[in-house]
Amino acid sequence: MRKLNTKWMHPRDQIILIIDKIYRSGMTTTSGGNISIIDDNGDVWVTPSAIDKGTLRPTDIICVRKDGSIEGRHKPSSEYPFHIAIYKCRPEIKAVIHAHPPALVSFSIVRQIPNTNVLPQAKNVCGPIGYAEYALPGSNELGEVIAEEFKKGVNAVIMENHGTVVGGKDLSDTFQRFETMEFCARTLIFGNTIGIPNYLTDRQIENFEKQIPRLLPEQKNVEYPSDERAIRENIRKIVHRACEQGLMISSYGTVSVRWKNNDFLITPTNVARWDIQNKDIVQIRDGKRERGKLPSRSTWLHREIYKRFPHVNSIILTQTTYLMGFSITGEKIDVRTIPESWIFLQDIPNMPFGTHFAGEEAILETLSENTPAVIINNDSVLVTGDNLLGTFDKLEVAEFSAKSLIMGASLGKLVPINKEQVEDLRKKFLS
Repeated sequence: MRKLNTKWMHPRDQIILIIDKIYRSGMTTTSGGNISIIDDNGDVWVTPSAIDKGTLRPTDIICVRKDGSIEGRHKPSSEYPFHIAIYKCRPEIKAVIHAHPPALVSFSIVRQIPNTNVLPQAKNVCGPIGYAEYALPGSNELGEVIAEEFKKGVNAVIMENHGTVVGGKDLSDTFQRFETMEFCARTLIFGNTIGIPNYLTDRQIENFEKQIPRLLPEQKNVEYPSDERAIRENIRKIVHRACEQGLMISSYGTVSVRWKNNDFLITPTNVARWDIQNKDIVQIRDGKRERGKLPSRSTWLHREIYKRFPHVNSIILTQTTYLMGFSITGEKIDVRTIPESWIFLQDIPNMPFGTHFAGEEAILETLSENTPAVIINNDSVLVTGDNLLGTFDKLEVAEFSAKSLIMGASLGKLVPINKEQVEDLRKKFLS
């Protein structure tokens, strides 16, 4: 994936951009967490100690020079020594994020590592995860135990009774790993609330990756009329909105909109979702892709849906934390518990893992005007609609419903409305 393009950004500006995303996504507190980047000179740029994460400016970022001297208007984070220790033992790592995101902290205090084999994308993005035993925060000992884990080749470590620390080839890569780990941890927690997570084997994940369809041929001549450009803008806005509302993360999510006939526009596979721009979106015309671009790996499924269902004009395929609790357990989300949700979505079936790539007919045989959404086990949720905003609305309703059901499950038995009440809804709103 092409991460956020930070090549021409100063390290302090990169850090401000990412710490703001982490803070506003609820993955750190005003005083918690720290980020650093090591530049080509060997100087380390790091967040300051005890400064509000919600109001940090580039001038607040500290530089720890290669010779150990410190430049800046504040003290560097008290935990910057373990950042230095990671850079020393793993020269290929160029950025480090440490924070206390709630779900990963939950794993750290029960002294477990989240099993990322629950989602192929989480397994691929996060890689193996290490575990560092407890040491005093800010101490040299903490740096030593963390460095020992990174020496094993991992790029992510759960810190016992503390939080997590991740590294990467640049800050965008590091953030994607950090965000995906927290997403996976939340999904596991919510899944355990309603059932038992189903884990995939390495072989299942390998075979799944082999299913990925071949690229469509490229168009020779590409046209960008006004109506096509308007669709690009709408897609960009919805993708960014989904990221802001926790309905999509940087490493996963696809949106497409029918353009004319069976031609459509779709998000790319090689761009961080929250950084997608109009120019990144891929045109699919006459079964061919826009020259020089890589469309979503699920393009085949989108194309077949548009061919078979004239009433469908937009599709969203994504991962949301509460809906994915149902996905990883295979539990059925019963929206008959919430009448308004049933009117929007009716019943949402669970589909087998791996059924959204070429050659699989299960989803296509299940979708209909009365079944606009499906949950794909251990993968995603797919929602269809007659326009993009309406499709996004359905996704929001589905996620809010899943959240209510998971929260309700901690209180007692979930009680749906009865068949007669469902039939009354059908007659009043769907006939």
